[in-house]
Amino acid sequence: MDIRVKICGLKRPEHVEAVAEAGAAYAGFVFFEKSPRNVSLGLARELALTAPVGLAKVALVVNAEDAFLDNLLETVPLDILQLHGKESPERVAEIRARYGLPVMKAVGIAEEADLAQLQSYGAVADQLLVDAKPPKDAALPGGNGLSFDWRLVNRKYWPCPWMLAGGLTPDNVATAVQMTGARQVDVSSGVESAPGEKDIALIRAFVAAAKGEAKDAVPVLR
Repeated sequence: MDIRVKICGLKRPEHVEAVAEAGAAYAGFVFFEKSPRNVSLGLARELALTAPVGLAKVALVVNAEDAFLDNLLETVPLDILQLHGKESPERVAEIRARYGLPVMKAVGIAEEADLAQLQSYGAVADQLLVDAKPPKDAALPGGNGLSFDWRLVNRKYWPCPWMLAGGLTPDNVATAVQMTGARQVDVSSGVESAPGEKDIALIRAFVAAAKGEAKDAVPVLR
């Protein structure tokens, strides 16, 4: 099945290589200090240079100012900017115009009323990341391992391509794809053995399950 997979929150070169070898389309790097997946610009540059041709390098930022984005893009070779904060549609359009890179906007979903945002952001972004809305007291805007009611986005279409995120694991990603019709999926905590620690076996299992290539049982977390 032609499902494109994004593995986010990578911190080690060997994990970037594993993501590519598993057949994922995107490698995500997190620039958010509160996250256990946060990386420095120097480490992100090393990781991005490890990525083989064809693996799209995505930077996850949260309410980032131009000064940070300028420094980021001068230091790290990137393909996509993922905006995971409270950026307005106007800010999304501004960043897209300023840097000339494709922009993916994350939108948190908890109920049907939240879907309206996908129309407005879809008109200005190159892609949408449809994620679970974080709890009000959450320290992180994403990567919380929470899912939402997938029926809300079943066979829905917006002005640009979209990616399903939120609580996905090797065990449930095939069901999520079947229930939503998503052609792209994103995972972070669902392929970790501990917060911020990616597990190569789980990465492989997730990509295989997303693409409908899973054979038998998924490896158990150590």
